[in-house]
Amino acid sequence: MSDTAYLHRPESADFLTERGFHTTKFTLQKYATTGGGPVYRIWGNRALYLPDDLLDWANAKLSAPRRSTSEAA
Repeated sequence: MSDTAYLHRPESADFLTERGFHTTKFTLQKYATTGGGPVYRIWGNRALYLPDDLLDWANAKLSAPRRSTSEAA
């Protein structure tokens, strides 16, 4: 069991934004509805996120390093 604190959606968006992944709570809410977002848990009527899950999701969305736009696949 992890001692890491869960983050509410607004805190999760701030956490990601502070680490260079500009995200809003509305984006996380949309992904929770449509799919494709970070994993979360429900407690009562709130979505809770673990920081490691947020970073895993954000890093998975990054492309490989590029030196020019012509390298895009």
